[in-house]
Amino acid sequence: MKVAAGEGIAAAVEALERGELVAVPTETVYGLAADATNPAAVGRIYLAKGRPRFNPLIVHVTSAAAAMRHVRFNADAEKLAEAFWPGPLTLVLPLRPDTGIADLVTAGLDTLAVRVPADPVAQALLAASARPLAAPSANRSGHVSPTTAAHVVDDLGDKVSVILAAGATPVGLESTIVGLAGDRPLLLRAGGLARSRIEAVLGRSLAAAAPAGDAPTAPGMLTSHYAPAAMVRLDATEVREGEGLLAFGPDLPVGAEKAVATVNLSPSGELAEAAANFFAGLRKLDRLVSAIAVMPIPDAGVGEAINDRLRRAAAPRS
Repeated sequence: MKVAAGEGIAAAVEALERGELVAVPTETVYGLAADATNPAAVGRIYLAKGRPRFNPLIVHVTSAAAAMRHVRFNADAEKLAEAFWPGPLTLVLPLRPDTGIADLVTAGLDTLAVRVPADPVAQALLAASARPLAAPSANRSGHVSPTTAAHVVDDLGDKVSVILAAGATPVGLESTIVGLAGDRPLLLRAGGLARSRIEAVLGRSLAAAAPAGDAPTAPGMLTSHYAPAAMVRLDATEVREGEGLLAFGPDLPVGAEKAVATVNLSPSGELAEAAANFFAGLRKLDRLVSAIAVMPIPDAGVGEAINDRLRRAAAPRS
């Protein structure tokens, strides 16, 4: 494993050409990248993460024009790509035949999840490699997502050939995923781009996706996901003995002083700041405690995505 800054692009490209895995920063979280046209390389993503092969991957490309080589755009896709790419938005669209994307990427579906990342290091890697890159989050499957290179090392270690280190990711939550393969746009996963902004561009509301069950149509839809080892208790208005506290805002709950450890995602109550600190905060508490009390977080804007991650983190584990 080689940890390199942005100038390590050449080493990363060489690793991708050998079919190896590269960790790359994006504006959302760090991704575990492989050549999306190389079935053996894509298979290594699933093995490294311990990810079930029925869970599809997101393919990252340099531009909307590059995405159109792999998927069929409609009017809604054109609007959203124009408004939000590059950025934290993934679109699920019908897969074109004979694109060269490995079947493992789509988990057997006739759709493909595509995104144009905004991070300059991710864009440099995509341009230098001249290939689409499958890149789920660079962590163990179901675990807390990585927002620093150190998180990648902690979770995956030598399973990654090159880690492109570029500091903490600014958005801190995965991309919002919108399904556009049917009659009506679907919110498949809340994320770093607020639902309200997407709906404003579309001129209509996003429909709710059906529960994923055992056959998700997009990443991040499994019921138990983004989970620390510690048990998570939501909407806590008091802190119990032995718990850590994941706080939000200036007013702490009853018993906060007896928390084993406290992380305040945003002392001023700013949701964007809370999103950026969310996964790092969960990881910090997970190292210190076996139970985490989480204060209520507003469901507006990116708060919807934070609460989505919290519900999955607190869900019963198989």
